[in-house]
Amino acid sequence: MADLRVDKWLWAARFFKSRTLASAACDGGKVDVNDQAVKPSRALRPGDLVRITLPRGKKIVKVAALSDRRGSGAQAALLYEDLTPPPPPREGRFLPPVIRAKGLGRPTKRERRLIERLHRF
Repeated sequence: MADLRVDKWLWAARFFKSRTLASAACDGGKVDVNDQAVKPSRALRPGDLVRITLPRGKKIVKVAALSDRRGSGAQAALLYEDLTPPPPPREGRFLPPVIRAKGLGRPTKRERRLIERLHRF
């Protein structure tokens, strides 16, 4: 197989749950191949650099192999080489602990929100 449609490869490599979502992402300008926005029918070849904007972040991958069949996650990982830089370290996101003396009763609305923020991380 010399080349393959971008939307088929994105679906087979498990970046999108369906070909419809992969096609919509291509139409919406969320997928670039070799720094050019692509349509879903664009031919993809091994060695191409693909930039994908997903809801959970951006991915930069290099196409290693082509497949039009969706397999397991282990098989999908063999289709590309992930070049995405690691995220920056999370610093300064921690709030000081909320300390309440015993016998003060229920927390106020402000104190409850501070407590909930601590439990989110």
